[in-house]
Parts: sequence; C-alpha cells; structure tokens
Amino acid sequence: MTPDQFLAKLKKDGPEPAYLFLGPEAFERERCRRALFDAALPAEAREDGFTRHDLSQIPLAEALDDARSMSLFATQRLLWLSSAEAAVPRARVAAASDEEEGTGSATDVDALSSYLRNPTPETIVVIDCSRYDFEGEDKTKLERVTKYFAAIPSVVEFRPYSPEAARSLAQRLAKEKRLQLGLAELALLLDITSGDAARLSLEIEKLSLYAGTERKVTPEDIGALVADAHSSTIFALVAALGRNDRTRALEILDMLSREGEYMPLALTFLATQFRMALAARAAGLKGAGQIQAHFTKLGARIWPDRARQIEQTVEAFPKAALEKAIGRVFAADRDLRDARPDDRIVMEEMILALTAR
Repeated sequence: MTPDQFLAKLKKDGPEPAYLFLGPEAFERERCRRALFDAALPAEAREDGFTRHDLSQIPLAEALDDARSMSLFATQRLLWLSSAEAAVPRARVAAASDEEEGTGSATDVDALSSYLRNPTPETIVVIDCSRYDFEGEDKTKLERVTKYFAAIPSVVEFRPYSPEAARSLAQRLAKEKRLQLGLAELALLLDITSGDAARLSLEIEKLSLYAGTERKVTPEDIGALVADAHSSTIFALVAALGRNDRTRALEILDMLSREGEYMPLALTFLATQFRMALAARAAGLKGAGQIQAHFTKLGARIWPDRARQIEQTVEAFPKAALEKAIGRVFAADRDLRDARPDDRIVMEEMILALTAR
C-alpha cells in the first residue's frame, strides 16, 4: 500500500499487529512513523513503550521474543526492527560483498509466522527496510526481502516522489509556511534538491525562518542557505558560453571565485552538462520532454528544469562546439592538477578559448 493508504487505514481501523516498511523515501516514512506513534502509544507511554532493534545485530526470532514478552512498565508497545535486509538468509541475497549479505535462517521465518498467528495484544511490530530502492540493481534485493517477509500482510512502500508530486509537495509546504516562493525560485529549489521530499521539507523550513513571510524568496536566499545551490551558477556559466558572451562568463567566474567555489568541482558540472547535451544531440532528441524521458530510461534521473537546461545547451552549441567544449574542460581539469596551478587563470583561459568561436 502507499503511505496515504496506510494513513487512511490507520485512521479508520487503528494499527495492525505488524507492518513491513519498504523503500528509501524518508519524508513519507517519517510521516507514517509519527502517525503510528500517535495511534499506538499515548504520550505518557512512549518512553517505556517504544523499543528499537537492529536486525543486523540480533536475530529476528530474538526480537520477536521481545515482542511476546509483557512489559512491567508499558501495556502498549511499539517495536521498530530496522535493517530488515540483514534478516534474509545469505543464500537468498544477491550481494556484491559480505556486508550486504543477510545472516537469517528459516527458523526466523517460522518464528515470524508463529508470532503473527498469535500476536501480543496492544503490541505493534514494524520491520523496516530503507536500504534498497525499487529500481536498478536494488530491485531484485528488495523483491527478496519482500518474499522473505511475505507472512506480513501489511506492506507499505516508500517510493521516491515523481517530479510532478515533488513540485506539488513543495508548493503545499511553502503555502503552509506562508513562504513567498516564485515559480523560478521553486524550479531552482527542485533542481538543487533533485526533488527529494525530505530535503525539500528541510530547505523550505530553513527558508521560512530566513526570509519570513513579508517578502519574496530570492535566488540569493537559496544560494545562501541551500547546499549545492552553486550548481545553478554553473548552469548560468554554460548559458553565457553558449551565447558566446565572454563578459558575462568572466563575471560568473569572478562570482564563483569570490564564493570560494572549488574549481575542479565546477569543471565536473560543466563536463556533465556538455556530455549530456552531446548525447542528446547524437540521439536526435527534440525538446525537454524527450530529453528527460531518454536519460531517465538510461537510469540518469533528471528533472524537467534540468532537461530544459540541457535543451538550451543543445540549441546554443553545435556538435563541433560541444566536442570542443568537452576537450577544453578536460584540458582545464588536467591543468588544475599540475603543481601549484593558478585556478583562476586556468578557468579564464578556458573561457577565452570557448568564446573565441
């Protein structure tokens, strides 16, 4: 079930004896965790009624023995069993290293089935796997975890937000905080956070405390508070280079220097942007929608605003210019690795070379 379905069912029917939480998404997991606390444990019972076990440290059967025991201090209990993947037997986990392999056994499965046939009254057990995602290499591992805990009927999936859902969430959170967040600033925030719901919530909270409710949030506010906001300045540099605007490109370089930007990291952003633009041109992609779908299919999850930036780079740079830009970025990166280079001069030389066309 989805987090919203979980919350609706919890409100209507109350908590069930056991849940399996799957997936890495942190914002919805925290929302569900709080709702479960409110439903299962009165405030006065939380200190004695909550127990946390790590299944990489103790066997599942031992944790379930704890769930069966009656506490002298709490009649209502909530047990949170993290690292569920560690309980899956080693033979069932396709792992790349020993640390990814589980140490559980069939005995644990029997113990879980036995417990669920006669669960302890007023005790809720949550078995949590937040390590694996639903796509890519993690998909098979998560399927094995799901199969191993198949005795638990109530499974809640915490999937990453879609771009549209992330935008909607950001708008709702900003409205709740009465934060004046314009569309351009919203797009910048979504791009910087990659639409991660937990980060969006945190950054909007910080912006609300910093900017208040009386004025509009500016890009400078985001740059001052939000980690990785400097990447937007890199995109501005790409745009200036695409327009062959040497003056603006040098102004942006000066801004990056004054902000203490680590130039090799700036070059990494530039190289990534140029390579994606060259790949989009080679694939004959037209428009931001095709670019986003293409790279998402390849496993490089990008957001609509980033796809538009790649589209603009494709339009600004002919194929030969993109290839030249990638070569110049590579040369600049090599020069920065020389003994005691002057980073500013290396970057200026790159900009002069790229705007000489």
